[in-house]
Amino acid sequence: MKTLLTINEIYYLVGIIVMLLVGMTLRDKGNPKRLTTALFWFLFGSVFLFGDMLVAGLGKPMAYRVIGVVVVVISLIAGCGLLSAGSYLQRSAADRQASANRLGNWIFLPALLIPLITVLCTVLLKNVAIGGVYLLDQKQLTLAALCVASVCAILAGWKLTGGTPLQAVRESRRLVDAIGWAAILPQMLAMLGGVFVAAQTGKSVQEVVTLFVNPDSRFLLVVIYCVGMALFTMIMGNAFAAFPVMTAGIALPFLIAGQHADPAPLVTIGMLAGYCGTLMTPMAANYNIVPAALLELKDKYKVIKIQIPTAVTLLAANILLMYFIVFR
Repeated sequence: MKTLLTINEIYYLVGIIVMLLVGMTLRDKGNPKRLTTALFWFLFGSVFLFGDMLVAGLGKPMAYRVIGVVVVVISLIAGCGLLSAGSYLQRSAADRQASANRLGNWIFLPALLIPLITVLCTVLLKNVAIGGVYLLDQKQLTLAALCVASVCAILAGWKLTGGTPLQAVRESRRLVDAIGWAAILPQMLAMLGGVFVAAQTGKSVQEVVTLFVNPDSRFLLVVIYCVGMALFTMIMGNAFAAFPVMTAGIALPFLIAGQHADPAPLVTIGMLAGYCGTLMTPMAANYNIVPAALLELKDKYKVIKIQIPTAVTLLAANILLMYFIVFR
């Protein structure tokens, strides 16, 4: 059955918006690294905009290699410090304060519409079709709903502020320039998580643990699993990426099969232990680096430094909870 809004069309929309940012960056003479910054975002946007064309023209294996090269070049640009913020036409502080006073709490409406419309579309438009055509991509329903919600939020912001959709794109450029390479880090880490799973990293973890740990030492296995989830999350920046590796390497063979732990509370507490790592790593950029950039903090690691004592305390609590709860 046909679909009105597919995931590919959403990717094209993302690509088009990114290309608009590229054009604005190239025209920005106030950006000292405008060429490399524009190249970074051009390569990123090209994957969304031309990915299907690459697959159709070169075949999947060659297209994947080309995209792999693109990822390496993007990483080199970011790693060599070739990204820079530009100059932006912004209103004075007095004008912004006057606008905030005029709008009041209505200023939060566009932001609130995004989760609200996303949930409503996900729940109400599941399996909904008109004339044999699905309204949203049923395989990627949440992402399609998020796209609809984001467009609605832009339109609401346009109506409230009297600005234009193009102004929203300009503000997007200011925002992504402030965040820098961290803006695309979640996508890159999710891809890296898939690589680790395909490489059977969990099996390697299991072999290493077997060499150094007594499989009958229940408490030590719990500590290794929880601390491993936290540490691997700090490396990956995402507990979901760490979960299949550490669970396949430690939880399944040693705690569930070997010590007969209850799987449900075990993996739940394991995920919570991973989230403790999220609080302590710059790799979780959307949680720790992006807020520092948005708040214009002088120390971009300030959020992480404040969260570390809480994270360590929670990790210790999770270890004790797992040890006393999950074993039958």
